[in-house]
Amino acid sequence: MSQSLVDRHDVELAALAAAGGRREFGELVRRHGSAVRGLLRRMGAQPSLADDIAQDAFIQAFQRCAEFRAEGTFAAWVKRIAARLYIKRVAKEARYVAELETEDAAPAPDHAGLVDLDEALKALSEPERLCVSLCHGAGMAHPEIAAALNLPLGTVKSHVKRGLDKLRTRLQPQAGQSLGSAQHVG
Repeated sequence: MSQSLVDRHDVELAALAAAGGRREFGELVRRHGSAVRGLLRRMGAQPSLADDIAQDAFIQAFQRCAEFRAEGTFAAWVKRIAARLYIKRVAKEARYVAELETEDAAPAPDHAGLVDLDEALKALSEPERLCVSLCHGAGMAHPEIAAALNLPLGTVKSHVKRGLDKLRTRLQPQAGQSLGSAQHVG
């Protein structure tokens, strides 16, 4: 009696995919595709670009499945591939397009205290957003990010720290703001 794909562990599926198992790899894509696209969106990719890069990342992962050593999760491994592909795409576009960036628009108002991480990330500068997303979304270490972005290690650490500080400030409930008008019954 064969074991269902859904019941198999990612490591086992990756090993079977490395031996040419397309169905097994399809199960890995089904399990982790939305997380990979979510990371790319948080890094700044528009939905269609996130879909394209996620697809490219999974194609690369399938081709390199034998290189997966299970030293971390399969999801983290494929997220790193996707993050590197996005960084390459952004760097390539930056070489061809001279952009004049205006300062970020005023942040969107907080609606009834709801936290929207994606909106908060948009308030960060592009380098801060990339570094924070790579560090906390893709699980990359600061030296890995520095190498991937071709930045000094200290610069990466600064971008991560500043980005996290801005996120904490933006996502932290304001004193008194957490008290809704409904609580002012009197």
